[in-house]
Amino acid sequence: MPTRASELPARSILRIVTIVVLAALALYLIFLLRRPIGWVLTATFIAVALSAPVNRLNNHMRRGFAIAIVYLGLILVPIGLTALVVPPLVTQGTNFAEDLPKYANDVQDYVNKNKRLRELDDKYDLTGQLQKQANQLPGRVGDAAKVLSDIGLGLVNSIFALVNILILSIFIVSRGREWTDAALRLRPPAERERMRRILDHTASAVGGYVQGALTIALIAGVQAFIVLEILGVPFAAPLAVMAGLASLIPLVGATAAAILIGVVTLFNNFPTDTIIWAVWAVVYQQIENNIIQPQVQRRTVQVQPFVVLVAVLFGSTLLGILGAIVAIPLAASIQIVLREWWAWRQELKTQALLDPDRPPPDDDGGGGGVIVPSPG
Repeated sequence: MPTRASELPARSILRIVTIVVLAALALYLIFLLRRPIGWVLTATFIAVALSAPVNRLNNHMRRGFAIAIVYLGLILVPIGLTALVVPPLVTQGTNFAEDLPKYANDVQDYVNKNKRLRELDDKYDLTGQLQKQANQLPGRVGDAAKVLSDIGLGLVNSIFALVNILILSIFIVSRGREWTDAALRLRPPAERERMRRILDHTASAVGGYVQGALTIALIAGVQAFIVLEILGVPFAAPLAVMAGLASLIPLVGATAAAILIGVVTLFNNFPTDTIIWAVWAVVYQQIENNIIQPQVQRRTVQVQPFVVLVAVLFGSTLLGILGAIVAIPLAASIQIVLREWWAWRQELKTQALLDPDRPPPDDDGGGGGVIVPSPG
């Protein structure tokens, strides 16, 4: 007996050490594979989001054709938006760099006409420094091309990652249902039904989130285009597209786009256009963050507005922009799992009251089949 008693703690310690070492190795392996794991998670998110349109088209054509059409649209839409936005911005930026000396002269004339500003200029040579930098800026346009060439490798790596993510998501869309069905067949019938319901509801929540995000982006782009057209700001369409895309980033996206558009208004009809745009941007941002986004996401993702705001705040704090984007569907998924778990617990209590002699679901008596799936 003493020998037996002395062996038990040794085995327990060995088991604990083994678990700790295996857990550390697993965490280290995850750290090493963090990039491909992130690709797989991103591909899964894209696949789940695109499964709804693929399934709709699959009702009228073969699934391969449906997947090809949806992914072709996914690729062509960013290309079209880039073709719409980038050339005008590049042209306008080049023209601005070339005209900046003229703007500096205008500022100098305005300073010379104002006594107080003229005194400050005489003391600190503000206009002289401004004129010096303005004269040097056109020559730096060529340096910008060199900077762009330096980041070419990063763009190639990003394109490589994007291609891999799209290929992975295509595999998931085409075979994901078969994989989940094969995994669910390993579980008892009652668990199988409940887990299937959780997966379907989660997929609907992710799809609803994407639909809601695109709706918010459309509203943001339309309102920006209308206001910019009324103010007569040039390149209203590209700026509106930029505002819509930026609004896909919860909370901070609308602010970043508003600041960039505000800079453009400085050169249109300053200060009237800038003041009007600044006031409208502040008002619209409050409307979007506190009314449009929570209400749209509540209807599409079935998450309460308070939970939406808290999830976005927590996600952005933990993972930045990516965390803010995935926070809402993740909150919806957690809500679905908790709801199903609570329903399962209530069914167990009801079963125990109605038939206290029947073994629990995890008993060897095969009680796993007695759980009745909750409706819907």
